[in-house]
Amino acid sequence: MDKKASEINIDFPDYIKIYSDLIMMKHPEKTGECQYYLSKKKLSTLEVIKLNEIIFGKVYTSQKYRSYDHSTIIAILDYQKVNRLNDTELANYYSLSRNTIKKWKDKFSRK
Repeated sequence: MDKKASEINIDFPDYIKIYSDLIMMKHPEKTGECQYYLSKKKLSTLEVIKLNEIIFGKVYTSQKYRSYDHSTIIAILDYQKVNRLNDTELANYYSLSRNTIKKWKDKFSRK
């Protein structure tokens, strides 16, 4: 039985609950800064990354297991256009490799 990927129901972690509990238990002083994101119904990948930066600061993490959905990739590439960044600057900003940016551009470029 073949099903399209869009028809398969995939359960994603409830990031709002996870981060709400984390802030309440470990960092209650950051509740005000995170309230905008925690009041949403669903968080995008970029919003999860931003929440993580607010709570823990910008720390280097391994990119080996990080994945991005289509809408997040498009948002990152749009950020590059709006802010007129080259691939190296964008890669440094999001802690990605330049090769990843190049592959995304090749795959998701709007022709």
